[in-house]
Amino acid sequence: MSQLYYRRTDSSSYRDRIPLRIVRSESELSSLEKAYLGTVEKGDYGSVKQALEEAEIYFKININCIDPLGRTALLIAIENENLEIIELLLSFNVYVGDALLHAIRKEVVGAVELLLNHKKSSGGMQVPPILLDKQFSDFTPDITPIILAAHTNNYEIIKLLVQKGVAVPQPHEVRCNCVECVSSSDVDSLRHSRSRLNIYRALSSPSLIALSSEDPFLTAFRLSWELQELSKVENEFKSEYEELSQQCKQFAKDLLDQTRSSRELEMILNYRDDINLLEEEGNNDLARLKLAIKYHQKEFVAQPNCQQLLASRWYDEFPGWRRRHWGGKFLTCVFLSLLFPVFSLCYLIAPKSRYGLFIRKPFIKFICHTASYLTFLFLLLLASQHIVTTEPDRQGPAPTTVEWMILPWVLGFIWTEIKQMWDGGLQDYIHDWWNLMDFVMNSLYLATISLKIVAYTRYSGCKPRNQWEMWHPTLVAEAVFAIANIFSSLRLISLFTANSHLGPLQISLGRMLLDILKFLFIYCLVLLAFANGLNQLYFYYETKAADENGKCKGIRCVEQNNAFSTLFETLQSLFWSIFGLISLYVTNVDADHQFTEFVGATMFGTYNIISLVVLLNMLIAMMNNSYQHIADHADIEWKFARTKLWMSYFEEGGTLPSPFNIVPSPKSVWYLVCWTKRHVCKMPHSKPTDTFGTLGVSDTRAAENLRRNRQYQEVLRNLVKRYVAAMIRDAKTEEGLTEENFKELKQDISSFRYEVMGMMKTGKPGLGGPGGVVGGGSGGSGVGGGQSCLAYADRSLKVPTTPPTSIGQLKNNKKTLFTVTASIIQQGGATASSPRLPDALAFNGLRLANGLAPLPADGGFSASSRDKQGQRKDFPRDITDFGLFQKRQRGGATGVGNIYSVSEEMGETGESDGEERKGEAGESDGEGRKGEAGGEEGKGLLEDREKEEEEEDGVKEEEANKGRGKEREEVEEEEEEEEEGESFLHQESGAEGVASGSSKGRGEEERLRYGREME
Repeated sequence: MSQLYYRRTDSSSYRDRIPLRIVRSESELSSLEKAYLGTVEKGDYGSVKQALEEAEIYFKININCIDPLGRTALLIAIENENLEIIELLLSFNVYVGDALLHAIRKEVVGAVELLLNHKKSSGGMQVPPILLDKQFSDFTPDITPIILAAHTNNYEIIKLLVQKGVAVPQPHEVRCNCVECVSSSDVDSLRHSRSRLNIYRALSSPSLIALSSEDPFLTAFRLSWELQELSKVENEFKSEYEELSQQCKQFAKDLLDQTRSSRELEMILNYRDDINLLEEEGNNDLARLKLAIKYHQKEFVAQPNCQQLLASRWYDEFPGWRRRHWGGKFLTCVFLSLLFPVFSLCYLIAPKSRYGLFIRKPFIKFICHTASYLTFLFLLLLASQHIVTTEPDRQGPAPTTVEWMILPWVLGFIWTEIKQMWDGGLQDYIHDWWNLMDFVMNSLYLATISLKIVAYTRYSGCKPRNQWEMWHPTLVAEAVFAIANIFSSLRLISLFTANSHLGPLQISLGRMLLDILKFLFIYCLVLLAFANGLNQLYFYYETKAADENGKCKGIRCVEQNNAFSTLFETLQSLFWSIFGLISLYVTNVDADHQFTEFVGATMFGTYNIISLVVLLNMLIAMMNNSYQHIADHADIEWKFARTKLWMSYFEEGGTLPSPFNIVPSPKSVWYLVCWTKRHVCKMPHSKPTDTFGTLGVSDTRAAENLRRNRQYQEVLRNLVKRYVAAMIRDAKTEEGLTEENFKELKQDISSFRYEVMGMMKTGKPGLGGPGGVVGGGSGGSGVGGGQSCLAYADRSLKVPTTPPTSIGQLKNNKKTLFTVTASIIQQGGATASSPRLPDALAFNGLRLANGLAPLPADGGFSASSRDKQGQRKDFPRDITDFGLFQKRQRGGATGVGNIYSVSEEMGETGESDGEERKGEAGESDGEGRKGEAGGEEGKGLLEDREKEEEEEDGVKEEEANKGRGKEREEVEEEEEEEEEGESFLHQESGAEGVASGSSKGRGEEERLRYGREME
C-alpha cells in the first residue's frame, strides 16, 4: 500500500510541475568574450589590453559584445568609473553608442570628458545589431546629452556640454496648433507629452539656469509660472509640473539667500529688466519684488533677507519700533490716529512740508487709512442705532446727519477703487479678492443712495409701514444698506494681515471660503434632486391657507404645513432641515395614504443622512485640510500676504485717506491740467530739436542705466558662484557613504591588485624578459616589443632576470608580493604617478598596498623599519606584523608578518609548514638586508644569523618531511637566486644606508642584542 501511495505521489508531482524554457533567447557569449568582459569588470588593465590587441590580430572575440544585462565593455567600465580602461577602449575604437548618456546618468565627469573629446572613426569592429536598435536603448530619442545632464543637475557636466555649444529645443505651448505639434500629437500623443515634460524638466534645472541664464531670477519666475499653468492643463502630469514649478521657486529663494549686504539685496530687488536706456528710471522702486508678487513667488518674497529690507522701509520713521513695549506701541498708534485729519490737511496745503512728507511714510499712511476706516465703521454703527430720530411711516425720508457724514467716505472709497483700477489695470484688479469685495460694497452703497433719491422724489407723504408694497424703494434701500454694512464690517479683516497672530487665521478663512464654494456645488445638486422628488410626491396634497389653523401656510407658521407643496417651499424645507428646524410630521398627509407617507419619510430621512453625515463631514474635513496646509506654511503664507499689504502703501499715489482724497489738491489740479493739455488739446507742433543740453542729459541717463546693469550682472555673477559652491558642499554633506562608494573602492583595489600581479608574473604581457625592466627592457617578452601594458608603464620595476623554474618558486614569487609592492612604492615615492591607490585606504599616515597591508605614508621603508623587520620571528615589531598579516607556525607560534596572495590563502594551503617558513625566512632575510649596504659589521651579524636560522630550519624540515629532500634543494636554490636578484634590486639603496648612519647604528645595536638573546 505504501509503495502504491508513494508511486502515486511521485507521478502526481511530475504531473503538477510546469516545464520552463527560455522564450526570448539571445546569442550566447564565447568563453573568450566572457573572460574579456570579466577582466573589464575586475579592472585588469593588462589583460584587457592583451585581449584588445589579440582581437585586432586574430579576430577571436568581438570587442563590442554585450553581456546578458545588455552592457558592452565600455558601459561596464563607465559603471565602475575606471577611466584608464575607458581611455584604453576608446583608443581601440570600440562602439560608443549611448555611452555618453550612460556616463552622464552615472555622473562620471572624467568619462564624459573623454567621450566628448573622442573622435569617432569611420570604420570599426563588428557591432551587434541589438545595439543599433533604438528600442533596445535605455533612452528615448528625445533625450539629448544636455537634457539628461540637466535632469541630473550636475554642474560640471552641464558646463562641459555648454562649452561644446549644445542647445535645448524650445518647447511649444500646450494649445499650439502648428504643423509640427499637430502631426507629432497625432502620431504618438504620449511621446509628444513626455517629450515636452523632459524639456521642461531640463529647463528647470537650477544648475542650467545658473550657468546659462543672463537673469536667473527672471528666468525662474517665468518658468515656475508657466509650469504652474501647465499643471492645470495637463492633468495627467500635474504632480510632475507642480514639482518642477516648486523647484524653480526654491532656486530663486536659494539664490537670494547668497546675498551678503544690503547693497546687493537692493540691487536685486530694485532691478527692472524692461527699462529703456534713454528713459529715466523713476518707477523701479522694488520692481523685481513686485514681479515676484505677480508670479506668486512666495518663497522668494518670504525670504528673511527680503523681509528685513521691507521692514526697514516700513518702519522708516521708527527705527526702534520692534523693540518698544506693546503699551507704548498702542499709545503711539492711537495718538497718530487722532491726528490723521491734521496730517491730511497739511498734505493738502503743503505737500512738500515736514508734516506733508511725514504722512507719505508707509507706516504713517497705514495708520491714517486705518483710522479713517474705523471712523467710517463708527458712523455706520451710529446710523444702525438711529441716533437721529426720524418718522418711521414717512415713505421718502430725507437723509439724516449721520447719512450725510457717511456719504463723503463712500465717495472717497469709490474714487480710490477707480484710481487703483486705472493704475494697475483691470486684470490685476480683479485678481485680488479684496478688490472684488470692495466693488460689491461700493455698489451696494451706490444702490442705497439711488433708491433713497427715488423714494425721496416719488413718495413724500406718510403712510403706515404695514401698508407699503413689498418692493417699495425705501424698503429695498434699507435692505441693501443692511447688507452693505455687513460687507463693510468684514472688510476690516484684511487689516489682520499686519499682525503675526491674526494674519494666518485670516488666510485660513479665505482658503475655507473656497472649500465652501466647492462644497456648495455638490450640496446644491443633492438638494435639487431630493427637492424634485419630494415635490412630485406631495404636490397633490397641497392645502389652502384658509384650511390651516391660524390661517398660515408654509414652514414658517406655528404649525408647519405644506412643506413640499411647491418646489421653492421644498428647497427651503430641505435647507432648514440641516439645522433641525423642520419637524417630521410635515411628511404626513390628510388622507389615509400610509404608503405615500412612508415613502416621503424615507426620502426625507435619506436626504438628512446624505447631507448631515456625508456632505457636512466632508466639508469639515476639507476645511481642516485647508487650515492644516496654512498652519504648516504659516510663516511663508503670512509674510507673503503682509508683503502685498505693505507694497500697496509703498506706492506713491493714494496718500490721503477718505474722505480727504476727494478734495482737489493743488498737485491734483496741476496733474489734471497737464493731462488735458497732452491728450485733449492736441495741437500740431514740430518736434523739438535736440540741443547740447538735452543730448547731455540723455547720454548721462543712458550711462547711468548701463552702469546699473553692469553692477547688477556683477552681483548676479557673485551670487551664482556662491550658490554653486554651496550646492556642491551640501550635496557632499548629504550624500555620505553609500553602496556606490564601496563599489568604487572595491574596483580600485581590484585594479591595483591586477597591476601588481601583472608585474610579478613574468608570463604575463608587459613584463620584461632578459632585460629585467618592465616596459623598458630591450629583451622584453611582452606583446608589442616589451612595452608595458600596465596603466603606469613609465614606472620601471626591476625583477630577477632568471624566470621561475618550479612550482615552489612560483609560489614563493606570490609570497614576495609585499616586497615587490614596497619596491614599487619606494621607487616612485609619494608622487602622483605612483600606482593607483585609493585614498580611502590611508589610515593614520599609512597606506595599504593592494588593499592588504599598511605601508608608511612616504611610500617606502626607512632604514630603521627595515632593520626592525629582522629582529624576531615570533614577536611583531612593525604594524604590518599584526592581525591578518601573521601566519601561525607549528606549536601556535606566530610567524613573521607576510602577505599571501588570495589564491594561496584559499587553495594552496597543502604545502608543508617548513616550506612556508623557508619562504618566510627568505623574504625576511631579503628585506632585512635592504638596509645593510651601508654598514659592514651589521652585515656580518646578519649573515651569521641567517646561517643559524637556515640550520635550524633544515633540521626541522628533515624531521618533518623526509621524503621531500629533492624539493627542498630546489627551494634552497631558489632562495639563492632570489638573494642574488634582491641584492641587484637594492644596490641603489646603499647610498641611503650610508646617509642614515644614526638610524642604522640603532638597528645594528638591536641586532647585536637579538643575537645575544638567541645565543
